[in-house]
Amino acid sequence: MIKAIVTDIEGTTSSLSFVKDVLFPYARVKLPDYVRQHQDEPTIKQLLADTCNEANISLNTENAIEQLIEWIDQDKKITPLKALQGLIWETGYKQGDFTGHLYQDAIDNLNTWKAKGIALYVYSSGSVLAQKLLFGHTASGDLTPLFSGFFDTNIGGKKEPDSYRKIADEIAIPPANILFLSDIKEELDAAKTVGYRTIWLTRHQAPDTKAAHLQVDSFDDIIDSAF
Repeated sequence: MIKAIVTDIEGTTSSLSFVKDVLFPYARVKLPDYVRQHQDEPTIKQLLADTCNEANISLNTENAIEQLIEWIDQDKKITPLKALQGLIWETGYKQGDFTGHLYQDAIDNLNTWKAKGIALYVYSSGSVLAQKLLFGHTASGDLTPLFSGFFDTNIGGKKEPDSYRKIADEIAIPPANILFLSDIKEELDAAKTVGYRTIWLTRHQAPDTKAAHLQVDSFDDIIDSAF
């Protein structure tokens, strides 16, 4: 019996194009000035220090900015970068520069599962702040109350089985009673390794006949029997 559902965001509940064509370019443009304007604040100081430690470069604001931009261009899942992006996106959401995109099928089914008493969680490479901003600023309003918790790469990489063990331990639910939804096979493989149930959101891409995961086009195709 599934007691909890853990869902990815990009390509799963939200379109890849929203993240890649709206959020990432926005952060790339805004990041240099944002960092320079806030570099003396404790949170930004720590993120800059973490950036320099991660990249093994000298503690210098301009060097850190250059490294952060390079990581954006390489689509790196680096924790201090994700934290900074979240802070920059917070400004964008509050100013109404964009609204968080969610597939309607995801919204409908998340609401249904919540009403059935299934605990819902998010696990994404984007920071917890970025996750809450996206779900908190949708065309359907604030959807953050649907979720019992949010996880990012502070708990571990999404392709590492131990990350899923830690999530199961933190929410105090056995892996066999957790369903993980993602559009990335390697993430699903990692979750399945520790005993999660898994479903691959292909979003109308060609199915992988060799994958050990149920594949569906949308949340509407996830029926109770799949649990």
